[in-house]
Amino acid sequence: MSEQQNQFLLILFGGIFFAFLMSVFVVAMVVIHRQRQVQNRQKIDKLKAEYEKTILNIENEIQQETLANVGRELHDNIGQLLSLAKLNLNSNRLEKQSEGKESINQIIREVRALSKTLNLDWVDEINLDDFVKQQLQRIESTGYCTTVFDSDQSLNILSKDKKLVMIRVIQECLNNAIKHASPNQIQILISKVNMTSYINIIDDGRGFDTSLQSKGSGMANLKKRMETIGGTIILSSIPGKGTHITLSLSF
Repeated sequence: MSEQQNQFLLILFGGIFFAFLMSVFVVAMVVIHRQRQVQNRQKIDKLKAEYEKTILNIENEIQQETLANVGRELHDNIGQLLSLAKLNLNSNRLEKQSEGKESINQIIREVRALSKTLNLDWVDEINLDDFVKQQLQRIESTGYCTTVFDSDQSLNILSKDKKLVMIRVIQECLNNAIKHASPNQIQILISKVNMTSYINIIDDGRGFDTSLQSKGSGMANLKKRMETIGGTIILSSIPGKGTHITLSLSF
C-alpha cells in the first residue's frame, strides 16, 4: 500500500472518528439541555406550588383572624348596641324611642361593614397604604404607643396575591413589636429606589441580640413568604435600641 493511500485512509478514519466525536458531543449536549429543561420545569413547578400554598395559608390565616374580629365586634360592640336599643325602645319617652331607632340604624351599618370583611373582597378594594394606616391607627387608638407613617404610594399597584402576602407580613411584624418590644413609637416608611420598593418598620423598643438563635420559626416563615413574591426581609436590632425591619420588593 502506497504512502498516499495510507494518508488517505488516515484522513478518512480521522474524519469518521471526528464525526463520531461530534455526534456524541451533540447528543450529549441535547441530553444535558433536556435534563436542564426538566430540572428548570421542576423548579418552576415547585416554586409555583410553594407560592400557591403560601397564598392559601395566608388567606386562611386572614379569614380566621377576621372571624375572631367579627366575634369580638358582635360581642363587644353590636351586643352593647342591641341592649341599648332594647332599653330605649321599651321606654315611654319619645326621645328615648328615637334614640333606640337610631341605634338600630347604627347596628345595621355595623353589620353591613362586618359582612364585607367575611371574605377577601376587601383586599381588592383597599391599597397597601390604607391598610397600613388602619393598622397603625388601631395601635395608637389603644394608647399602646404612638405611630408614624410616610409613603410615596409606590406599593399601591400590587396585585391581590402580592398584596395579601405583604399585608400578612406587615401584620406579623407589628404583632411582634407589640408582643415583645414594648415600644414608645412604631414607624412605617414606604419608599422606592430605582425599581425596588422598601417598607421600613422601625420601633424604639427593647430590641434583642440577633446573634442568638431564635426558638421560634416566625422570621424564617416571613422570609419564605417574601421569597415567594420575589421579595426579601432584613432584620437588624440592638438590645435597648429597638428593631428595624426592611421589606423589599422589586418590580
